[in-house]
Amino acid sequence: MRQRPVFPARLDLSSGRPTLARPVPAAVGRGAHVTAGHVGVTVPHGRAQDSSAVRRNMVHKLQQQGVRDEWVLSAMRAIERHRFVDSALGGQAYEDTSLPIGLGQTISKPSVVARMAELLRQGAPGKLGRVLEIGTGCGYQAAVLSLLAAEVYSIERLRGLHDKARDNLRHLRVPNLHLLFGDGRIGYAKGAPYAAIIAAAGGDAIPQAWTDQLAVGGRLVAPVSTGAAGVGPQALMVIDKTAVGLRQTVLEAVNFVPLKSGVA
Repeated sequence: MRQRPVFPARLDLSSGRPTLARPVPAAVGRGAHVTAGHVGVTVPHGRAQDSSAVRRNMVHKLQQQGVRDEWVLSAMRAIERHRFVDSALGGQAYEDTSLPIGLGQTISKPSVVARMAELLRQGAPGKLGRVLEIGTGCGYQAAVLSLLAAEVYSIERLRGLHDKARDNLRHLRVPNLHLLFGDGRIGYAKGAPYAAIIAAAGGDAIPQAWTDQLAVGGRLVAPVSTGAAGVGPQALMVIDKTAVGLRQTVLEAVNFVPLKSGVA
């Protein structure tokens, strides 16, 4: 049986293609956990405890905006968003706005994270199977996904953000979350097939590697540019992989960073 990496993992790029290198053991801490049939949370002491009221208010607003999936709402309530933004922006952590996280990247709005997670789940009665996230960023969405899926692989092309996500996630118990450093456009074939794939960056088309690595019956949710040459307005696209092919659905307008190749 092929050995699965543990959190957080790195990819060795010396061969020109991503391969799994020796994993780093998970840090032990207190944080979100999943119990049978529902999402639970162990509330740490200090600042995180003070954020619980505003986090509940954030989730209430998500419900008012139409988010209905109880697993998603519970995960959004459990994960402390202020831990994933710079301390100077902590006062805005639970507002429905994107915030800078460095290297020209942003953390997505809570409403966008919840919307995409709900689309990904398709009303599933329990946890998803294996999920691939393209664009770890600061690690917030990966943390949310870790409560919604049996296993999450999250890949980031920017070394600085990959390292930041590792640091941000050390306080959580997330043995089912694997952080990978590499080119997200080629996905991570060693973890395939995936029950779901989610992307936090948009290009002019969905990379072939993503649909190849998606399991039959699986769903992909990603932004796609509607303008020429992968620039201009973006829309959220849902791709369902069926036994007879791919079914695409274009939804509302969104605004994500561009999807790029390579690592930096």
